[in-house]
Amino acid sequence: MAGSIFGKNFTITTWGESHGKGLGVVIDGCPAGLELSSDDIQVFLDRRKPGQSNITTQRKEDDKVTILSGVFKGQTTGTPISLIVENTNQKSKDYSQIANYYRPGHADFGFDMKYGFRDYRGGGRSSGRETIGRVAAGAIASKILNQLGINLLCYTKSIGGINIDYANFDKDFIGKNKLYMPDRNAYEEADTYLAKCIENKDSAGGIIECVIEGMPAGIGEPVFDKLDAQLAKAIFSIGAVKGFEIGDGFEVAQSTGSYNNDAFCIINNEISKKTNHAGGILGGMSDSSPIIFRTAIKPTPSIASKQQTITCDGDEIEISITGRHDPIIVPRAVVVVESMAAITVLDLLLENMHARLDSIEEFYMR
Repeated sequence: MAGSIFGKNFTITTWGESHGKGLGVVIDGCPAGLELSSDDIQVFLDRRKPGQSNITTQRKEDDKVTILSGVFKGQTTGTPISLIVENTNQKSKDYSQIANYYRPGHADFGFDMKYGFRDYRGGGRSSGRETIGRVAAGAIASKILNQLGINLLCYTKSIGGINIDYANFDKDFIGKNKLYMPDRNAYEEADTYLAKCIENKDSAGGIIECVIEGMPAGIGEPVFDKLDAQLAKAIFSIGAVKGFEIGDGFEVAQSTGSYNNDAFCIINNEISKKTNHAGGILGGMSDSSPIIFRTAIKPTPSIASKQQTITCDGDEIEISITGRHDPIIVPRAVVVVESMAAITVLDLLLENMHARLDSIEEFYMR
């Protein structure tokens, strides 16, 4: 299988399956000298682990990470960092019934057509548990970014048709509710909506918003490796993602140049902008404004309601999917989106270090 490697300078390779012995990631390109412990990574993994509430799968996994290499006496050594999380509560028999048919909304059919064989136990590499490696690597990338004064804030913007009200935005409330919403009123309404979805044996989707602050201008390569293009690739590589936009996004199609253009100005003796319709990226490069993007997450495809499908032999059948599944993916995907954004930004920051001769001279001749 190709395509399990992401990045150019800060490179991650994820491995493992949902019902295998474990999952993990190998990180290459992490600078030496970063203070790092398993606790730094565990904080991120705890945000995505299952079994935390009634709106997540009841599969009970501690998702405890073990650092196998790349760290000595509490610091990164500059060599590849290998991380593993063991699977301890997989129930493969829950999936034996789906071996001979294709689940609607899943990758089953595509895997069979591509490989002529598939791991039907929880979806294999297409399972949400594949994101464990991404999140573990994202924790390291985020720690480096924080030391550079770059911070990411991700949260649930909407669930179903229920949107947060920015007038009620409470950053501290994000980590205090199971939906990771920054608006208490929207959270309560969404929680009631999800209870009805569960009662009806159905699922829901939503939108995650991410804000990256502290980015210097000029990060991103102007042609194929644009910052927005790389972010789009990173976020779209997450299994449940079906939409992505930066700044005003699709609203620009109904805008005018006089409104959409962000006027430059001087604020506190620094170049700034009066507005941020571009979402912090111009010409594929950061412009020092906050980077703001949103991603649409589809409803969980594994639902207990009756659905129509076909068997591998082409017979039409009606199914009801059993097992342990999230009625909504959005809350656990928040940290996955944050992690992939952090990895992307760090990778391009490292790429930018050799963009100018004076920067190289300053580094080697100081």
